[in-house]
Amino acid sequence: MHIWDTYRVALHLDGLQCDQFLYGGYLMQNKHHLHIRALTEGAVLVALAFVLSFVKLYELPNGGSLTPAMFPILLFALRWGLGRGLMAGFVFGLLQLIFDGAYAWGWQSMILDYLLAFTPLGLAGLFRGKSWGIFPGTVLGCAGRFAIHYLSGVTIYRIIEPTTLPGIGTFDNAALYSLVYNGSYMLPNMLLALILAGVLYVPMKKYFAGNDIL
Repeated sequence: MHIWDTYRVALHLDGLQCDQFLYGGYLMQNKHHLHIRALTEGAVLVALAFVLSFVKLYELPNGGSLTPAMFPILLFALRWGLGRGLMAGFVFGLLQLIFDGAYAWGWQSMILDYLLAFTPLGLAGLFRGKSWGIFPGTVLGCAGRFAIHYLSGVTIYRIIEPTTLPGIGTFDNAALYSLVYNGSYMLPNMLLALILAGVLYVPMKKYFAGNDIL
């Protein structure tokens, strides 16, 4: 091979290595940017959820209320995925425990009804990248939260004597009581979140799908 040809090959190889280096640097920088953006957006939406938690359309005597607070957590999970969504739900539950934990009956209730109960809202992240995923994601996240509250109701809040729910009746079965009590606010909460998703679906469709995340 002519020495000039050898020189051109060397330059070509150096150019490829340089391109790979620059591309790798771009990927690292972009990954860092997305991480910061996820943290920032998560902080904003968790804060919004916390503020909305004080907008109580009604509240039950032993805990549980109807609020629009779940929607920002569901939206964040849908946009950023399962892991970050679960973490956002956990942080929201922690805030609820700190500022609204009066209904907790001992440390077991703190864990189940707050820290664990709101974490499953992040299950909406299983539908990441799909704008329509806000609907099944909402149902799945709310079902997960209901399951935790139900478990708490049949264990920690297990009724020993007959308990009366005003306007509903008297219960002497812990499983049925927990089903009715927790369902009386979780079902309306799920419907409210679905209504919000339906109202915002057209104007926010690309955000539901995460098309703006680059």
